[in-house]
Amino acid sequence: MHNFKKILLAMGIVVVCFLILMAADFVLYPCTFMRSDIHAISTTTYDDVFVGTSHGKMNIDPETMEEVDGRTGHNLCVGGEYPVDILYMLELMIETGHAPKRVVYEVSPGYFVREKEVGNNYLLFYHEFPISVTKFDYFRATLLKCDFRTLLFPWYEYDISYELSHAQETLAKKIAKDYSEEGFATEKQKYYASGFIERYPVDPSSFEDDEVEEWFPEDIVEKNMQDLSDIIRLCKENDIDFVAITTPLPDQTLEESGEGNEALNNYYSDFFKDTQVPYINFNYNEYYDMTEHEIECYTDLDGHMNGDAARDFSGVLADVLQKLP
Repeated sequence: MHNFKKILLAMGIVVVCFLILMAADFVLYPCTFMRSDIHAISTTTYDDVFVGTSHGKMNIDPETMEEVDGRTGHNLCVGGEYPVDILYMLELMIETGHAPKRVVYEVSPGYFVREKEVGNNYLLFYHEFPISVTKFDYFRATLLKCDFRTLLFPWYEYDISYELSHAQETLAKKIAKDYSEEGFATEKQKYYASGFIERYPVDPSSFEDDEVEEWFPEDIVEKNMQDLSDIIRLCKENDIDFVAITTPLPDQTLEESGEGNEALNNYYSDFFKDTQVPYINFNYNEYYDMTEHEIECYTDLDGHMNGDAARDFSGVLADVLQKLP
């Protein structure tokens, strides 16, 4: 009997600690725009869902595209989004009954030449998943690699004093189940309900000295390519069209990393040809002249467009995708 009471006490302590951690997570983990994005794609069925990196987030405006092709869409791209994250977000859409008609994957080479960073970045996506089989699978595939803070204290990489000062707003939004775009605008950019982030124009002289990274096919991490193959396979199994694109870069960037970019373009062109899916790189061949590559259209040398240039590009993208066989 004495041992039984000890077991009950221990279980009680574990339950209390768990509840405290859940309460702290509810108060301290901020409402991110990814929370709104995951809610959108798991509760609404779109014609197109755009996945990829920050280039896609800032350069693809689904509302502009819908004006051209009449297709509904949501921009699910974001910086830190690796193929493994896209794989499980696609599985979530399928599980919840909201698989899109088409997935447009914005391929940014930098996310294929390095492994996903172990840590809080995993929570950017996983934390916002509704309870589901996919969330459990995602946990097994990724979160087990993280240190204990990621699971027990998911807010640990955020500024606690700042989050405490905004706790009332965070709580109000979570309690009301408010997934609107309100509260995400800054002096540099604006988030839209479509998932698109508009960056405001920047004086090019402020990033003239930025260093341009250069990668080559031999730098590619095989795990990332395997995850990409799994995404394509999952699309085919569920009758979802798949298109891969690479968004435009400034001419200066293309010149400084020309050899690597060209080698990667050839690598991805061959890969997608082998997997029988379209690949459109707006930095080469007939696609180059369709878009702007002047430095004034960008907010950095990495290829993130300002809002006006992004909308112009989105119109071109919609037109190009319409003409695909």
